[in-house]
Amino acid sequence: MSVLNKLFGKKKNSFKAFCSVSKEPLEKGYGFLLTTSEVISSYKYWDNIMTEPETMSYTINHFTKGDNTSTRIRSMIFEKYAEVNEPWMVSDSYIKWFDVDHEKARELAQKWWENEGSFVPDNNGAASTVLSPDQFQEIRTYAIMEAGRERVED
Repeated sequence: MSVLNKLFGKKKNSFKAFCSVSKEPLEKGYGFLLTTSEVISSYKYWDNIMTEPETMSYTINHFTKGDNTSTRIRSMIFEKYAEVNEPWMVSDSYIKWFDVDHEKARELAQKWWENEGSFVPDNNGAASTVLSPDQFQEIRTYAIMEAGRERVED
């Protein structure tokens, strides 16, 4: 019977992962594992998030018209990302946005792969619970009030 099960039985789906930034698939064993605090602490990350096609109109209106609705939407965008509780897998293409120890982040990613996504690094969780209130507020202010400015004012 085991021969028939091997031939005709259901195949176990292999574990798959996607870059948390780009949503592109990651090959097994690749990528970097970051915490939400590490991700949202990157000004480069916010400059890119706030100037994506889906968010650019809010950024333009925030800077050129002082539109309060656009500023509130930028605030909601910040909260959406800052409150993520799961670790972030980041591809080789996007790790340059983050000022982290790449070797350590790669090692953590290997543990994550070995545990099929169930490994959670220290200091994981919503950034508001991990960062100090001052750190969190500084990043929040940049993300909402400043991110993407140079792309609008050029």
